[in-house]
Amino acid sequence: MTRLQQLFAEQGQSPWLDNLKRGYLTSGQLARLVGDGIRGVTSNPTIFQKAIAGAADYDEQFESLAKGGQSVEDAYWQMVSDDIHAALDLLLPLYHQSEGGDGFVSIELAPGLAHDTAGSIEAARVLARRIEHPNLYVKIPGTAEGVPAIRRMIGEGCSINVTLIFSLARYAEVIEAYLAGLEETDRALVDIHSVASFFVSRVDTEVDRRLDAIGTEAALALRGKAAVAQAKLAYELFRERFSGARWDALAARGARRQRPLWASTSTKNAAYPDTLYIDSLIGPDTVNTIPDATIAAFEDHGTVARTVDQGIEEAHQVMDDLAEAGVDMDDVSRVLETEGVASFAKSFDELLDVLADKAAALAAS
Repeated sequence: MTRLQQLFAEQGQSPWLDNLKRGYLTSGQLARLVGDGIRGVTSNPTIFQKAIAGAADYDEQFESLAKGGQSVEDAYWQMVSDDIHAALDLLLPLYHQSEGGDGFVSIELAPGLAHDTAGSIEAARVLARRIEHPNLYVKIPGTAEGVPAIRRMIGEGCSINVTLIFSLARYAEVIEAYLAGLEETDRALVDIHSVASFFVSRVDTEVDRRLDAIGTEAALALRGKAAVAQAKLAYELFRERFSGARWDALAARGARRQRPLWASTSTKNAAYPDTLYIDSLIGPDTVNTIPDATIAAFEDHGTVARTVDQGIEEAHQVMDDLAEAGVDMDDVSRVLETEGVASFAKSFDELLDVLADKAAALAAS
């Protein structure tokens, strides 16, 4: 049994691949990873920017689409949709085998919609209709404008992966949007799925930068502790909100819990263990979406043990100590959300520029 398989079999955590590219589909690599224990796939504009701009795998299709009169952006969505379709088909048996527990593939809205509620709702509807699979997740950012879009789409029966969550306060809003959306619909709740993608490593990157600037001994002693502590408190909040009378009423109608998904789990600081954000956050009813290199590291030397709800008092203390040291976690989350949206927008725009240049070259040939 691989360590990825152990995560699910022994700890109830679902490891997903944080990557998707055509070569993984055509070579059988994604199928092999699923055989090794991967139970889902996530994508985002940065992943597709690297996939499409970094390989010739899409050139033939793009040339055909461009010569057929497709706009650059329409060609992008066609190529992305084809990859998503293929991954969904590959993972559909797992979706059925797990009775809707896993086997999901996520596709993200255009990043320019991150602060557009109405635009996000319409785009999510379009993607859900275009890629009509029971195991599709449409990704909507957990921005202030994204939260009401999430509630609306859950109410319409669309399965949503909420991305770019950086704070406990916003996570609480996301949970409320999910619960309220379920309460507002008369659709079959068992068919509505959701995960809440709580970003991890980027929190340490930003908090460590601030701790270094503060420079006191007490501040420096907190380096590398914020991300795991906050994620553990997110899990505590998850357990609290998905219990009690309100949740019991929804569960009686067939509702599924909105699982926390640990995102951005590759270690950004080489001084930290390369499996830090996997080993420290293992537990039931969670997902960890993992990039290729971190999967390899975890398979080589990761530790499979329940950790996500261990040391909760220490996690609360870390957050208190950060505040005392002068780190404003609300501001950290605002900065990270802004940077996250901007990063995806930059990748999206850069890829469209690359494709526009290719289309121009084709037209001139």
